[in-house]
Amino acid sequence: MASVNPRALWKGAISFGLVHVPVALYSAIQDTRPKMRMLDQATGAPVGYRKVAKDTGETVEKSEVVKGMEVESGQFVTLSKEEIQQALPRSTQTIEIESFVKVEEVPPVFYNKPYYTGPQQRGAKVYALLRDVLRRTGRAALGRVVIANRQHLALLVPLGDAMVLNLLRWSEEIRDPASLNLPGQAASEGLSERELKMGEQLVLELADEWHPERFRDEFREKLEALVEAKRQAGDVRQAPGVQEEAPASSAEVIDLTELLRQSLRKSPAPAPAPAPSRKPAPAARKSSSRSATTRKAANDEAAEQRAAAAAKPASKARSSVKPRSKRAG
Repeated sequence: MASVNPRALWKGAISFGLVHVPVALYSAIQDTRPKMRMLDQATGAPVGYRKVAKDTGETVEKSEVVKGMEVESGQFVTLSKEEIQQALPRSTQTIEIESFVKVEEVPPVFYNKPYYTGPQQRGAKVYALLRDVLRRTGRAALGRVVIANRQHLALLVPLGDAMVLNLLRWSEEIRDPASLNLPGQAASEGLSERELKMGEQLVLELADEWHPERFRDEFREKLEALVEAKRQAGDVRQAPGVQEEAPASSAEVIDLTELLRQSLRKSPAPAPAPAPSRKPAPAARKSSSRSATTRKAANDEAAEQRAAAAAKPASKARSSVKPRSKRAG
């Protein structure tokens, strides 16, 4: 069974009588069919569709397109967006249950699209109550729901721990099989008992439990395997105008740890701490950038003083020292 998409597609409530069950709808199916695009055989460029007037073959802009319904062959009645909007059903965010019918009474041809329902807003107990009552009575809840501006006939059926909301087709959508050349009761009466027993024996020999996972979409699997083999062999075409993102200026993998290590090596060594000043410290601390500038200026001044002292002549340096007195002979 396909996995369930956890994202809620619709939120509302199941309503019948005074019962109100808050629920959300989740898609019960997923499309696994291979998706193909039309391409230009010569260039590999994707081929799109254009809206053209069938009488002239000229392109018609989207803003110039209106919707219409054919009332006679070649005769149309056009409808504005406002007129179509007014005809849309009013969404109440409610699955309005109108009756409870036996599940086997709904022909399979009516089933259209299933949704899983899940309880919302502390509605688990009421949800479980409705699910178990439907299972015990063998009934399904028949009602209407509006989804994406479309009204649907819907059938709520218990399935395991969940309830599945099946969107049904309207009765006018179902074709009458009477128009087909089907064998009637006369053909059934012409069957012999021996033929019926042989048919029953064949059915019972192939009888089995319901195991849908045993059956696979062989076309999809073969097609995906073929595409993967071609991709591995490099048989891939780049569509013109759809360029891959340019790589970074350096193809090397950036090692953040190494960058941090290099930054630490290049940073200057911290300056020696200045001698403690006897002056009282200022009331407010200065910013780090100003402190760094002050330290740098102090270091530069100290360096200049040391250089000037080293450049003084030796004689001058000696003159500052008092000579030793000579003793009398």
